[in-house]
Amino acid sequence: MGTRLSDSQQYAHLWGTRELAQVFEERARLQSWLDILTALASAQARLGIIPAEAAVQIATHARAERLDLDLVAEETRRTSHSMLGLISALQQVLPDEAKEHVYVGATVQDITDTWFALVMREVGTVLWRDLRAIEETLLAMAVEHRDTLMAGRTHGQPGSPITFGFKVASWADEVRRHLQRLSEGRPRWLVGQLGGAVGTLGFFAPHGAELRAQFCAELGLSDPSVSWLTSRDRIAEFGALQAMICGTLARIGNEVYELQRPEIGELREPTTPDTVGSMTMPHKRNPEGSEHLDTLARLARANAQVLTEGLVVGHERDGRGWKAEWVALPEVCLLTGVALGLARHLLSGLVVNVETMRANLESHGDQLASEQVLAGLTRRLGKHAAQRLLHEVLAPASRDVHEVLDELVTDGVATEQDREAWTSWEVGEAGTMVDDVVGRALHARSVEPDAWT
Repeated sequence: MGTRLSDSQQYAHLWGTRELAQVFEERARLQSWLDILTALASAQARLGIIPAEAAVQIATHARAERLDLDLVAEETRRTSHSMLGLISALQQVLPDEAKEHVYVGATVQDITDTWFALVMREVGTVLWRDLRAIEETLLAMAVEHRDTLMAGRTHGQPGSPITFGFKVASWADEVRRHLQRLSEGRPRWLVGQLGGAVGTLGFFAPHGAELRAQFCAELGLSDPSVSWLTSRDRIAEFGALQAMICGTLARIGNEVYELQRPEIGELREPTTPDTVGSMTMPHKRNPEGSEHLDTLARLARANAQVLTEGLVVGHERDGRGWKAEWVALPEVCLLTGVALGLARHLLSGLVVNVETMRANLESHGDQLASEQVLAGLTRRLGKHAAQRLLHEVLAPASRDVHEVLDELVTDGVATEQDREAWTSWEVGEAGTMVDDVVGRALHARSVEPDAWT
């Protein structure tokens, strides 16, 4: 029963991926919770807190497909307790001698916060994989177009020349920083939670700390050292990083969106013959992919903000921020997964119109050489005098640069050699910066693992 457009069979592909849906769909979530209960029982058995045979029985029977999911839902509603429905359903399939040894001393938050850590591990693996694939595409594109001239644009207006490789290198460098953040954040995020009633592990005394360490190790997570029941910065940080990733991808998408306008025509996103741009204007090929990256980024930011709100909670447990995470964390993860897949497709098939870039640059005549003219005149007249002169003579709809240079040459302020030097398509250190970005990224890729570990 899908009540949201984002859950519908018709539109779900726009708001989530099959891969990440398998992390969050109900049966998978319940199985993850059962795995956490199993790990808890196993650790407790080793410390003599519950019988060893009970832990074996829990591990054998804690399978989501064995449970009555209707009972899980009914008992959750009846008791108004977030975990009791699952516990009741599990007890229903356990032998009598094991029933009393399920969920001993634990709380809902012990289970769900530990699940969050497992979720972050699975989602982080996808983020790492897709970001590295995007980076690889961008690095190759930056190298290919290191010297491909185009107009730089500021405030939506044509400015001095740049190269397309320089633009792409800035995208790649930003992606590299996200990879660094993922690498640095992993040890902060992938920690379990076992605190009991108020976080002190009082129920398990004198084995509390040892139990928590073994419980976390059982799940391949780190021990947090101190309970984090109301310390929600891990979740907020993970959500914020995904919002930033979506923002980067939307920045790239917006560039493609703008530069594929027919009046500019420098880029074009991949499409298929079956894609319909408009039902009423058949000539149109709408920028669906690049446009959707912006939509996804807006929603990711909104959900990440909900996670940030969770930082302000009270005392030793507070359901207001924590339970809002149950909605917002899956959402931001699903949205980011779609954005990454969409960006991979967009960039791998991106059409770069080199000739159009050059033609657009040349269509402005010498106007876009004004920075070089200013630099040259600064050495003759001083910076501010040169700027005032050019500001006056190059006002919009007034004279062109070559007319100004004619006068400067005639007046002896500049020479013919100056004219030639100042009106060349100078791109400064663009190529050097491309080389630096690519070199640093290739080195990082050579020493980092392919998988997120």
